[in-house]
Amino acid sequence: MGLFFEKKRLRGAAAVAAVSALALGLPSLAAAQETLTLGSAISFTGKYSTNGEHASRGYDFAVKKINEAGGVKIGDKTYMLDVKYYDDESTPARGAQLVERLISQDGIQFMLGPYSSGLTKAVAPVTEKYQVPMVEAEGASRSLFNKGYKYLFAVLSTSEQYLASAIDLAAEVAKANGKDPSSVKIAMAFENDPFSLDVRAGVAEDAAKHGMKVVIDDKLPRDLSDMSATLTKVKALKPDLLVVSGHSKGAATATRQIGEMNIEVPMIAITHCEAADVTGKFGNVANGFLCSTQWSETLSYEDELFGTAANFEAEFKAAYPQYADKKVPYQTAQASAAVYVFKDAFERAGTLDKDAVREALTKTDMKTFYGGIKFSAAGNNIAKPMVLRQIQNGEYNVVAPSDFASHKLQWPRAIGTN
Repeated sequence: MGLFFEKKRLRGAAAVAAVSALALGLPSLAAAQETLTLGSAISFTGKYSTNGEHASRGYDFAVKKINEAGGVKIGDKTYMLDVKYYDDESTPARGAQLVERLISQDGIQFMLGPYSSGLTKAVAPVTEKYQVPMVEAEGASRSLFNKGYKYLFAVLSTSEQYLASAIDLAAEVAKANGKDPSSVKIAMAFENDPFSLDVRAGVAEDAAKHGMKVVIDDKLPRDLSDMSATLTKVKALKPDLLVVSGHSKGAATATRQIGEMNIEVPMIAITHCEAADVTGKFGNVANGFLCSTQWSETLSYEDELFGTAANFEAEFKAAYPQYADKKVPYQTAQASAAVYVFKDAFERAGTLDKDAVREALTKTDMKTFYGGIKFSAAGNNIAKPMVLRQIQNGEYNVVAPSDFASHKLQWPRAIGTN
């Protein structure tokens, strides 16, 4: 059995307060405060280690901000937050084992989620068994929310929403051009995996609401290396919107062959653009693509603790200079939002009773730097849409939802070759 990896950090606000009090000859502020420890089994090693680090830093940054702002106030007590981590090694079985340890041996009563849907699926039965509330930020699969869990809450948008915004955007474009949204023709191509099929379900459901016609509904080949058969049909049927989801390899294949076959579709929406580096690898071919993301620093979201989305990014980069030359990952932003949700629920509950906190979580209705957060009866967030960024001259600019857009949609997409 590998060693448990515990990652704990001294929280700056409490330490500074204690030192200041001692220097002034006053009773220690830290002594008058209690610590409220959250738990998380998360990936510090293994295949998810990079994103696990992004998420844990988001948790830690939120804890630091909350503690510096005075902590969590419950009745006449003030609590400083902390997080106790164990490394799940990117392994579902280890994650479940460690969450069991956090609860049954370490006495943790409130959990933050792991990274990925797979790990979240592994640990949710454990938190449910012990009736421990878990706010998770990194598991998007909608299959997490059809199990009847009562103690699972997710701040991020679920997978069926990833490209659904493209359908609403296509409807807006049709109306702006004097056409009925039902006139829009859609071509779809999806990998045959749970995530992409969830994405497909969301697209199909929204298209049906507008009465749009799906003229192509293909599954990408297993190896994701060739989608020319679908693109040949696209050339013949001339859809108004092409939607593709095939993780990074599918995104790269789609972009390459759209360029090679000179596919001219007014609107193309695709997942995993950045992970596939479609602009770096294929240049102008990717111009005009609509790419899904959970969050962007350019959004006009804000709250009292973190300020605007842009302010969150700036302060996080100041705290973690290693992010100075790149965008703060959405995994980090949503992790911070999860901690903020717990603070809000604790204070509204007015107690640390688990069931009272769970009840408060069910009534969450927040506006945050990450977006709106409100949970359905199943525990998924129903207040925050996915964001679409359009590649415009090599830059990813937010164009949807329209209310939060930083740039106007370029339609029809400018056709370019590398």
